[in-house]
Amino acid sequence: MKKIFALLILSVFLLSACTSADDNVDFDTIGQTFEFTTTFNNANDFNQFFVFDQDIVQSDVVLMFRRDGIANGLEIWEPLPTASFFFFNNSTGAIEGFLNYIFNFTIADVQVILNSDDPQLAGPEFTDNQRFRIVVVPSDFALNTEVDLLNFNALSEALNLEF
Repeated sequence: MKKIFALLILSVFLLSACTSADDNVDFDTIGQTFEFTTTFNNANDFNQFFVFDQDIVQSDVVLMFRRDGIANGLEIWEPLPTASFFFFNNSTGAIEGFLNYIFNFTIADVQVILNSDDPQLAGPEFTDNQRFRIVVVPSDFALNTEVDLLNFNALSEALNLEF
């Protein structure tokens, strides 16, 4: 009887030792981050390709951000495609053109496009030295997370991204 009681106590101890406080922490979701700077012009037809150094998994989710400026020493990252359009006015104040940024991707590369009805109207603040960040996350994370995937800082913190 003492042996059965001892085995019962030991099994309860071992089973309870298998649970831990970090069961709700995701240690196996690994995000990849890439960054590049480009200038949009006639020579590249106002689009740029970024080629991954290795193919990503077909089911991965690719998120793209454009640096929209710096405030209080912190970079501001805008998700693509941009929700807002930039409009250009002529000398009379009438709208002459629009611009926004869009992207598409394959498992091998990302194409970012300066989308405009007349890209020649865009000034250098929209075309020159545009910095982009690409974040690749597993689809399980993207589908089952409470993290705002359009908020670069929240995403970066959740995935412990380093640059």
